[in-house]
Amino acid sequence: MKRALRQLERDIAHAPDYATWREASAEHDQRSGADAWKEIDRSPYYDYELIRNRLGQIRQARERGNVSQLVFHLHEGLHGNLGNLSNPMLYRFTRTGTKRLVERYLAEVCDALVYLCDTELPDFPPAEKLEFFRTTGRAFGQSALMLSGGAALGLFHIGVCKSLWEQGLLPSVISGSSAGAIIAAVVGSHDDTELLAKLQPENLYLEAFRYIGWKGVLRGTPVLDGDHLETCLEENIPDMTFEEAYRKTGREINIPVSPYDRHQHARLLNWRTSPNVLIRKATLASCAIPGIYPPVSLWAKNLAQEKVPYIPGRKFVDGSIKDDLPIHRLARLYGVNHSIVSQTNPHVVPFLPRATDRSRSLPIVTDWLVRNVSMNLRYAVELAQSRVQSNDIGLMLDKAKSVLSQKYVGDINLIPPRRPLNILRVLANPSVDDVREYIRLGERTSWPSLDMIHNSTCISRTFRRCVQRLEKHEAERLQRPQLVVQQ
Repeated sequence: MKRALRQLERDIAHAPDYATWREASAEHDQRSGADAWKEIDRSPYYDYELIRNRLGQIRQARERGNVSQLVFHLHEGLHGNLGNLSNPMLYRFTRTGTKRLVERYLAEVCDALVYLCDTELPDFPPAEKLEFFRTTGRAFGQSALMLSGGAALGLFHIGVCKSLWEQGLLPSVISGSSAGAIIAAVVGSHDDTELLAKLQPENLYLEAFRYIGWKGVLRGTPVLDGDHLETCLEENIPDMTFEEAYRKTGREINIPVSPYDRHQHARLLNWRTSPNVLIRKATLASCAIPGIYPPVSLWAKNLAQEKVPYIPGRKFVDGSIKDDLPIHRLARLYGVNHSIVSQTNPHVVPFLPRATDRSRSLPIVTDWLVRNVSMNLRYAVELAQSRVQSNDIGLMLDKAKSVLSQKYVGDINLIPPRRPLNILRVLANPSVDDVREYIRLGERTSWPSLDMIHNSTCISRTFRRCVQRLEKHEAERLQRPQLVVQQ
């Protein structure tokens, strides 16, 4: 048995695609006894009795055709993490899936929502039905994908996005900072008919770095050529605004930028808050690491579709400095209450525990050390801020404090393996083979988390699809000519 399990583990480690990986992982669960663990409802990591009771209530109401009771149970009882269903510990004992009770409950909720959406019900007219789905869906919330900074290491995000998109799990709300902004902009400006081809290594132009030199750093001269980076963005991102991209793809991309002023607040650019801003310029600003790239002026389209400065006189820099993962603003704008984070920041990744880490003590000790070091550094920066008169130095200290104060993880975290030599590749132009390797790494890292992502997002995805169908039917009904009965 042990020999068979070791062979399966080798098959899993070298699987060429997700289907092969999943087949070997499912067989490993069957042989290792993990499947038997799935069949047992009881677990200290979630409220199995609550989930069992809720499953029975919803199933009974649906099977009896009791629409009012079913609507009541769904409207009153659906919560984003009911009974701690999203607890990552429920996925640490298996390679695929989790407790059967969890999966049955989620499937029953989705079946009930589809039943209410697609069945003509005399006691549940279309207008009332649409209001129920809109209200309950907003209350339930949705997930967002957040792509961190990381310069060249951010190419890992391409593999993550590709894997999620191929499995139908790519959230419609996507944020990206710095390197993550480039990937978010590419994904958010290409529709599904274009995306697969665009995410191929051969179709990405990634000559982003051209050195000017380090000698001018003390004089405030940037190290890298901003115009060269902008040319790279022009090759990958269409010339469109945030609103134009949303209308084309249905994906709501968000790019945080930090002001190049000491006392200004960061901005989150998207089709709701800044619909006419050009995505390329927003992406360029989010990549402008202070001292490495020059600060950037934003541009937008006016009513005549002419390109004009956006907030003239203001310049912006790297979005990850102030808000690498803007979860609070996404929550306010879109009702996001669950996050999937692809994290590649080189100053963060070495200290984060992986989903594959089985030891609980090491992550706890590491977390304690990181928190203490961060707290002491933050105090030192605050002390220096109170004694500095120079605006430029004060700005640098303000940015340093922001980096130390941020939270760099979400509910589900996709983190590349620790490779110390990656730090040497942060500002290096990748070859096509390098890009292929980054994408492969992103895909492989995401595979073990796909079941958790599927289960954590299936209800919100069902709400979204149902609302789209109902809104389409409502629009068709309103456009239909009304018959006039002659008296």
